[in-house]
Order: sequence, then C-alpha cells, then structure tokens
Amino acid sequence: MDAALYRKMYEYIMDKAEKKIFGTLFFSIFTTITGVGIVVPLLPVYAHDMGAGGLYIGLLFGAFSLSRTVFLPWFGKNSDKKGRKPYIVMGLLGYSLISFAFIAAHNVEMLIAIRFVQGIASAMIWPVTQAYVGDLTPEKQEGFIMGLFNMSTFIGLSIGPLIGGVLSDRYGLDMAFIAMGILSAISFFLSLTLLPPVQSELSVSRGQIPVTWAQLLKDRDIDGIVLIRFAYTACIGTVWGFLPVFADAVFSLSASAIGVLVMLGVLTSGILQTPMGYIADRWNKHLMIVMGSLVVVCAMFLFEWAGGFRDLFCANILFGIGGSMAMAPLMAIAVQKGAHVRAMGSVMSLLTMGHSLGMMTGAFLSGILMDYFEMRRIFYFSAMLMLAGSLLFMLCSMQKSRS
Repeated sequence: MDAALYRKMYEYIMDKAEKKIFGTLFFSIFTTITGVGIVVPLLPVYAHDMGAGGLYIGLLFGAFSLSRTVFLPWFGKNSDKKGRKPYIVMGLLGYSLISFAFIAAHNVEMLIAIRFVQGIASAMIWPVTQAYVGDLTPEKQEGFIMGLFNMSTFIGLSIGPLIGGVLSDRYGLDMAFIAMGILSAISFFLSLTLLPPVQSELSVSRGQIPVTWAQLLKDRDIDGIVLIRFAYTACIGTVWGFLPVFADAVFSLSASAIGVLVMLGVLTSGILQTPMGYIADRWNKHLMIVMGSLVVVCAMFLFEWAGGFRDLFCANILFGIGGSMAMAPLMAIAVQKGAHVRAMGSVMSLLTMGHSLGMMTGAFLSGILMDYFEMRRIFYFSAMLMLAGSLLFMLCSMQKSRS
C-alpha cells in the first residue's frame, strides 16, 4: 500500500468514524503509552536504589498486573452501560496524578502501592478506549481501523524507553516521572474537552443491557482469540524480561545494542499493524491468525538457536512480523464480536485480561525455568506455549464452524 492509498482510505473511513473522536483517542493513548514507556524501564533501578531485592522488584510489576486484571471486567462491562468517556477521563487523570506520586515515594512499599493504583487506572483506559474505537468502526473495516489505532500503542512503547533514558541521564530520574505526568495530563485535557457527551455514545444511546460473561464465554471465537492473545503476550513477557539478560550473559552485547533489540520487535509490529489490518479485512482472519502465530513460534526458536547479534536481530524482526500478522485480524474479530453482541467493552476487557495474564505468566514461568535450565531453553518453552495456543485457537475455530 502506497502513501496516496493510505491517505485516501483514511479520509474516506474517518469521515464515517468521526475523525475528531478517533484522533483524540489516538493521541491520548499515544501520549499516555509514551509516558509509561519513559518510566517503566527505569522503575527497577529506582526501586533498587531504595534497597529493593528481586522479590520486591517482582512485586512492583506484579501489583500493576494484579489490580489491572481484577478490575478489567468491571470497567469494561460498566462502560457498555454507562458510557466510555467517564472511565477514559478518570483513568487518564489517575495516570497523571500517579506520575507525580512516584516522586513523593520514600520506600519500596509505597512504590508497590502506587503501581497497584496505576493498574486500576490502566483498567479504565485501555479496553474502554479500544471499545470506543470499535463502536466507531464501519463494518468490513475493522482490521484497518484497529490496526491504525494500535499503532499508537506500539510506537509509544518503542520511543518511550529511548526518551526516558535520555531524560534520566541528563536531568535525573524525577524528570522522567514529570514527563510521564505531563503527557498524561495532556491526554486527560484532550479527552475531557474533545470527546462528545456520554449521551451521544453508541453504547449509551442504544440503552440495551449487555450480555452476561457466561454468554460471552460460550462463544468459541471469543475463547479462541483470548487464548491466542494470552499465549502471544506470554512470549512478549519472555522476550522483554529475559532477552536483555540473555544477550548480556551469553553474547556480552552493549546496553545500546540490547536497547535496539528490545525496541525492534515492538516497532516492527507497530509499523505493520495497519497494512496487516487492511489485509485482514479482505482475507480469512482465522487463517491469518494461525499463520502469524506460527511465525511467532519460529521466532522463539530462532532466539534459542541464536549465535550472536545478527540472529537476535532477525528473530526480533520475525517476532514483530508474526505478532502484527496475528494481532491485526484478532482485533478485527474482537470488534465484530463486540458489535454483534453489543458488549464491546466486555469483549475488549476479556482480551486485555488475556494480555495481562499472559505477560504475568510469561515472565513468571521464564524466571522459574531460568533457575533450573540453560537460559536458551526459556525461549523453547515459550515457543511450545505459543504452539499450544495456536492449536487451541484452531480447535475453537473448528468447534465454531460446526455449531
């Protein structure tokens, strides 16, 4: 797809999907994610300087995932009944205040408590924002629109750590927290002033009672996409958490080289989200998810077999390609399901729960495996988990086609 075609499609589709709302949500998520990316890689250092050991550093990240997972179903389902804007605005305000709270923290216990609250704010923002975009998406354009929107997340995650490193080196760690707070505050004011009143939202104007969780989980398509999202993000947890250790311990790579590797997979996936979404709107989404998942499996094996920087570089590129190939059609299916059952927030919260649990599982299991096996084997087990997720997804798809 060339630039002219992108522009033509954007203008045509965004006229229908209310460009102002989409642009507000896109920029809000981009700035918020960039702010998170600035701070999160620096948190272990911040906690270590306060005297935290490995357990407390683990709790620092686990507290965020725990509160996010617990509150996701509640916020997602309630946004289907009460509207999207209140939760998005409150979540962004919470992120802004929490950013400055990090500066005031005097011990590790306070940091863990702040991260727990930050997880609650995150549960207000991500599934609800995706549900809002899903409400705006025209039929048969789900892959393109969601791929375009998800670029805000992936690109923000790519450039955030780079900005954070520069700010921390030049101005100190507190400046990184301030930058996160300012970016979140900008997002808050944009959403507060530019998003339309709740009464105009599709989820509220319909006035329909959302379906129950039991009804949603009976849908094999929803089960399948949650399972594959879980397996994929478990692989992300492995790569983000242990690739830097692996690259340093086995190949003695420099910090800058490791930074490039960690950023590469995310950036590749972000760039390819929109074209993969465009393809997903015109091709078999289920087959595309399976193919992308198998590419991720190959990438994880390549990490295990790597002999140096070049192999790790190629593995990250392959990981990004496979991730975009699988996640773009997955999000398209999620939007279609959310529109069909008229519970977009609930469907997106289930997906985000799969994401959070996958990240926790990948990092936790990889940490245990590292203590008992050679470090390379971590990537082998992750490949097996992704393969199992692919098989379960195919099983769910076959059961759906028979029903």
